[in-house]
Amino acid sequence: MKIFKIFWPLFLFTIVVTGVAAQESSTSKAANKLYEKGGKVFLRNTLNINTENLEFSPAYYQNGIVYATSRYKQGIRDKKINETFFELFYAELGPEAMPMNAKEFSLQVNSHLHEGPVTFDRAGDMMYFTRNNLKKGLRKADSQGVTRLKIYSAKRGAFDWEDIKELEFNSDEFSCAHPTLSADGNKLYFASDRPGGHGGMDIYVVRKMAEGWSAPENLGEGVNTPNNEVFPFIHSSGQLFFASNGHDGLGGLDIYVTSQNGESFGKVKNMGEPFNSTADDLGLILSPDATSGYFASARPGGLGKDDIYMFRIEEGLAGAEPETIEAKIVVIDKATGARIQGADIRVLENTPQGFIGGGNKLYEAVLMPAVEGSSELVFKLVRKDADSLGPADKISDANGEAIYPFIGEKRYLILVTKDGYDSGERDYVTIGNTGAGVIEIPLEKPNAVVSTTPTSIECSTLAGTVRDKTTNAIIPNAKVRIKNNCDGAEQIVYSDGQGNFTACLQVGCDYNLLGEKINYINGLASVPNRVPGNLQTEVLLTPTSGSFAPTVGSVIVLENIFYDFNKSHIRAGAARELSELYDVMSNYPSMVIELISHTDCRGDAGYNQRLSKKRAQSAKEFLVSRGISSSRVSTRGMGESSPRVECGSCNDCTEENHQYNRRTEVKVISIDSALDVQYGDNAPEVIDRKNK
Repeated sequence: MKIFKIFWPLFLFTIVVTGVAAQESSTSKAANKLYEKGGKVFLRNTLNINTENLEFSPAYYQNGIVYATSRYKQGIRDKKINETFFELFYAELGPEAMPMNAKEFSLQVNSHLHEGPVTFDRAGDMMYFTRNNLKKGLRKADSQGVTRLKIYSAKRGAFDWEDIKELEFNSDEFSCAHPTLSADGNKLYFASDRPGGHGGMDIYVVRKMAEGWSAPENLGEGVNTPNNEVFPFIHSSGQLFFASNGHDGLGGLDIYVTSQNGESFGKVKNMGEPFNSTADDLGLILSPDATSGYFASARPGGLGKDDIYMFRIEEGLAGAEPETIEAKIVVIDKATGARIQGADIRVLENTPQGFIGGGNKLYEAVLMPAVEGSSELVFKLVRKDADSLGPADKISDANGEAIYPFIGEKRYLILVTKDGYDSGERDYVTIGNTGAGVIEIPLEKPNAVVSTTPTSIECSTLAGTVRDKTTNAIIPNAKVRIKNNCDGAEQIVYSDGQGNFTACLQVGCDYNLLGEKINYINGLASVPNRVPGNLQTEVLLTPTSGSFAPTVGSVIVLENIFYDFNKSHIRAGAARELSELYDVMSNYPSMVIELISHTDCRGDAGYNQRLSKKRAQSAKEFLVSRGISSSRVSTRGMGESSPRVECGSCNDCTEENHQYNRRTEVKVISIDSALDVQYGDNAPEVIDRKNK
């Protein structure tokens, strides 16, 4: 059944459909279409999330999509179409970007009426969504007894979406719906039947102001027609996709695209087959790199009335590909400001799988005992040295410069190394197809003291040596952080070619030392300094190579799997440890495990028990979706019953305590061969303050 016949009475109550204007055939409009049948577009029904009812209007969020659905068979129904009210669902993206594991998105946003198309800012901290007009939780009708649609905003909170507000350009007398936010967050496009349009629903834009949004601007008759233009999506390339039954098409709603030229849009083009069909096609979204996306269609062959489809375009959608942004990288000496010639520059892409460059990862995951002699293991990311990353992408010239062609819509890490200098790093972001034209990266020579105790203060002279804990060999060019326990001040020194370093320590304070070196575990030392004198110490670093053979009953703790709010789905980029576990299980096919999930102590104990079971199951589904046999993985939820850190009362726990307690454990049930592992330290690198 066409969504043209179902969706409009349901979701756009102001429109009365009396018929559909005759559409020109695909043959007569072939010159206006971007892709014809048989082109390099691969289309698949997302069978894992579609039902016999309505699924439509997907939006990218975290490592999945949020979409609208009437999948529930039980519940309050909209009498106009005999469908349950639309709810927002979330589905993770599995292999080949196929959505899976559909779950309710938000208890706060989903109401007893319709929730529909949604859009998010790039950080995923702000959302805009469509909902029936509500006043104090009750449906609000206009002067003609019609319940209109409005656009609301919500902020991401500690437990769910909160601070839900109606946007100021809404009205009780007309509808505003289908928001889509520009990449920079400064423009919001939407559909509305407000007075002054070209007829039916038109597409409008508002601009972000210091407070709120500007007055809505109609996109004009080049985009809008006397019929209906709906479901806009603005791509970071500036291309606008929307659905219409007013432009020439194949039948019902078709998907169209127009390119932005300054503040206006150019000629509207029909997307053609396979995007469009003789049925309703709508709600297209496109990945930042323009090679894949999703849309909804009522075409024959689906599971229900409207299904979501995934598409892939090998060479990218014409006109929407990310731009190449040439930037100048300048390498300088931090102390003198002089340009450095011959520095190796490596550019790594920051992906959910880690920093990737030249086919190599910047970090490698290693297994290590949680404490020495323990059977409890943890994964630790250890940065590789420059030589392990392959040839440099660029080398700075006589002026200390190099030009690099960055690709738009990506995040990068620039790593610069040079003999005689400590390495330098810089994050670089091209989201929105923008980026700085000049990137300056300072390098620092070893043995340079970054901060020192003032010479006017009486101090003791510390002479230290950095050594390999296993061989007692000296370690040159190691960084040593020296922290003053009186005021928290820190100075940084480097070991010389003989592994030695010196520092002046203020008398009357104790000091903690932290030694750092690539391919070594950080080493700690403490130095009391109560009276003036000459002090000596050693900082011992453990190499990150070694072996450990877990036996049956050994436990690997996955500390850095973060879940969205109090949900069971895994947050974007937060499944890296599961990816490493997948690698281990692939290398050792005899390994059978139990996934045991724990929550922190906040929340109801019964709820935490159920939530932990769902989280363990979500981790299992991640492994199974990548090819691990389901029979090798069992799950168990422990809720808050087995904390790693006892805090007394829950209120006494710090965020770090909560993070240690909130984890998924991998218990080895059986294994025929030993694992060759490596060692690292065991402190949370990021305190996840939003995952409570």
